[in-house]
Order: sequence, then C-alpha cells, then structure tokens
Amino acid sequence: MAVEIGRRITAEVMAVDLDEGRVRLAMTATENPELWAFLKSRHRGEILSGTVAAIERFGVFVSLDDGPDHPVFPGVGFITVPELSWRHIDAVSDVVRVGQHVSCEFLQFDDWNGEARLSLKAMQPDPFAEFVEGTGVGQTLHGQVTKVVPFGVFVQVADGIEGLVHLREVTRMPVETPEDVLQVGDEVTVVVTEIDRQRRRLALSREVSPDLR
Repeated sequence: MAVEIGRRITAEVMAVDLDEGRVRLAMTATENPELWAFLKSRHRGEILSGTVAAIERFGVFVSLDDGPDHPVFPGVGFITVPELSWRHIDAVSDVVRVGQHVSCEFLQFDDWNGEARLSLKAMQPDPFAEFVEGTGVGQTLHGQVTKVVPFGVFVQVADGIEGLVHLREVTRMPVETPEDVLQVGDEVTVVVTEIDRQRRRLALSREVSPDLR
C-alpha cells in the first residue's frame, strides 16, 4: 500500500535501531488485525497445510487451510526456493503445481510482508544426513560428473548427493581447467576426503591410475 508524506497512519512498532535512530513499523498489524494475530500465534516447527495458490521464480505462495486471506498476496504462506526440496531443482514446477495440497513446517513470521514462511523440504528426510550415516572419510565411491566449474568438478555419488572434486584433486598433472581432464557425464571413481555435516558438503578426491599421477 502506498503511503504519502503527511498522511496519518496507525502502525505497530516492530524494531528500534538506536544506533541508526530508526524505528520499523508495520501497518499490517493494525489494518489487518486478524491476519497479524494469526501469524503471531504460530510457532516454529508447527505443521500448516494449504493449497499452492501461485508459483513464482522466487518461490511459492500457499493459501492456508486455516487462517485469514492475505490482503495483497495470493496466500498467507510462502515457501522460498531453497525450502522446497533438499535436492537441486531447475524449476519450481518440478516440485509443486498450482492447486496441489501441501503440508509444510512453519519457520518464521515474516512481519515485513505479513506472511508465514514455510518449509516443504522439512517434511522429508534429509538425504545428505542419511547418506553420511553410512559413509566415512577414505571411502571409495563411484559417480558421474554433473558440473564442471573453474575450481573443480561436481560428482553425483548417490541420488541427490553431490560432492566437489577440487581442481588440485582432479589430477596430479598440471592443467589449466578441469575440462582438460573431465567432462559432464564422465564416470569417475572418487575418495571421500571430508564430510561437513553442518554445511552439508562433501569433499572428494579423484582416484586416478598411477600413469596419470
């Protein structure tokens, strides 16, 4: 909603920045008290259900089964792209479609937009966590190159699980780019060199024959 200079408004104070001398206000709190009360009463981890109302390149709007409508957006619930799936996706439509009924975990109350931030992937087990339970440093794996970047190559070693082979681990021979050695689609044997559970990262080293070292 546009606000003109000099217009009187009623709003709720959301944050005070003493260093900057600024106060952040939310008009939604007073103009849509039912919506505000609904969102403020939600708790992290709570499961909310609804219907996918609109799909955008930046995420998905969900019209919740319980709760008021949003005065501006297609739905009170919103799922950002990273919260749609544990796996890499090329398009939002690969995961959900308009009209689909979904159950999501409530993450937080976005008081700036007056919406409930939701997670769809939280309703599914984390494939990385499951994978590393049976994987250790030093273990040999087989996979396929999925992406070549200036600093190395990404190798898919299981469904939805990719690890990085850094350029220095691609070959012992001096090369300018990884593409001098590997291409997307190549089958490779790698060794696990590091598992970062917190950041969900897998570091790999390419197993190469002695004549290529």
